[in-house]
Amino acid sequence: MPARPRQAPLARRFRAWARPRQPEALPVTLDRHRVYVLPTRFGLFFALLLLAMGLGALNYNNNPALLLALLLAGAANASLLAAHLQLTGLGIVAIDAEPVPAGTPLRMRVHARAKAGRARRGLRVAAGDGADIAEATLSLTDGAGQATLSLPTVQRGWLDPGRLRISTTRPLGVARAWAYAWPDTRLLVYPAPETHGPPLPQGDGEASAARIDPAGDDVHHLRAYRRGDSRRAIAWKPSARRDSLLVREFEQPLGSDVVLDWNALPSLDREARIRRLARWVDEAERDGRHYRLQLPGMPALGPGSGSQHRHACLRALALLPA
Repeated sequence: MPARPRQAPLARRFRAWARPRQPEALPVTLDRHRVYVLPTRFGLFFALLLLAMGLGALNYNNNPALLLALLLAGAANASLLAAHLQLTGLGIVAIDAEPVPAGTPLRMRVHARAKAGRARRGLRVAAGDGADIAEATLSLTDGAGQATLSLPTVQRGWLDPGRLRISTTRPLGVARAWAYAWPDTRLLVYPAPETHGPPLPQGDGEASAARIDPAGDDVHHLRAYRRGDSRRAIAWKPSARRDSLLVREFEQPLGSDVVLDWNALPSLDREARIRRLARWVDEAERDGRHYRLQLPGMPALGPGSGSQHRHACLRALALLPA
């Protein structure tokens, strides 16, 4: 006689009915076992109203009132199923965000997808808890869409968005259906740059680049006058020949490479060094400089410039151990 298969433990048997207890890899599909439905405050009031209508109709033997109460009860019961179906089959496929400095709200994008053919309206996505709850509307067009949440940032490094709560009260508002997704995704937060500090170190080597600077020494070109330009910068003779005001643009020679060295700031503590180097990275990128970042325990980054080099430098600063 074949042995009967062992039954799964009770906890494992009902695991599919519980909210996620740990991060899970994306994409995540919300099946019917993960959706919860409970009446809203309006739904509880509506239920009490239907109970009063039913009791009154039975007491006075009023068949039309009883029929109306039963019809409204059937509509409310159907709305429970409709709210459940709003979330069933919805998938969270990706989460991303552009890194921002610590202290700046992080705009996290939640990308969702669902099978076409079923209208899904009134979906809300929330993250966080307590006073730091961020919530946004999830709009689906042709079965795909996204919601953008603004998350507060406090410190540099990786930010765990935590559990996401997807909910809806459609179609009648008498019931709220919700489900949880806990994506195994971390978002990067750059270090907050120093607000005030010394200027950017000068580059080493011969001058190989220049930038437009009102305090420069050499004239770079002439351009049309704009409101707010200094009168000292107006080229009067060329303006007379052109019969329109022209302004001189000057240039300032720059060094070949700027070295941003961790060991060159011994008087600052660890976090202050990180904030100053982050500020210098932004200044070098804004001025179009080639710069090299030297951090302890890792090879030098650069020299280089551009958005990718800036991201690599700020990422390395953000992930330095506390």
